[in-house]
Amino acid sequence: MALIRWKPRSEVWDPFASLADIQEEMNRLFDASFRRAGSPSEAAFGFPLDVVEEKDHLVVRANLPGLSKDDVSVTLHDGYLTIKGEKKVEATSKDANWFRQERAYGAFGRTVELPVVVDAKKIEAQFRDGVLTITLPKAEEAKPKQIEIKVG
Repeated sequence: MALIRWKPRSEVWDPFASLADIQEEMNRLFDASFRRAGSPSEAAFGFPLDVVEEKDHLVVRANLPGLSKDDVSVTLHDGYLTIKGEKKVEATSKDANWFRQERAYGAFGRTVELPVVVDAKKIEAQFRDGVLTITLPKAEEAKPKQIEIKVG
């Protein structure tokens, strides 16, 4: 049986009251759907990352706890950096009973567009304490250049 919210109405008919009710229900619907978006089953598909531009390079840091460098791959193609991999389910005994399972497992991936052109031959990646750090040196054409002004 569905429960429906009851709202007392005044005796005077208001043609815009129905529109306000529809707006409120739509807001409630969208609020509920966005709250579910952070559920543990979807957590593996959206890991947090930072992209920072410094003078000569970009730095990308991604939080990937519980993984090793062998579980992750990094690719660069046409100005897009892709980080993907898989977190495997930990083995448990056959007699174990789950009371709660909030950690997500499975394939994951993110692709970000880089704000500048980078030199693909000089990219470095390090994995330490569950944080993947990728250093992407800017290509020479992306670096700012000082232009000399001539007089006369």
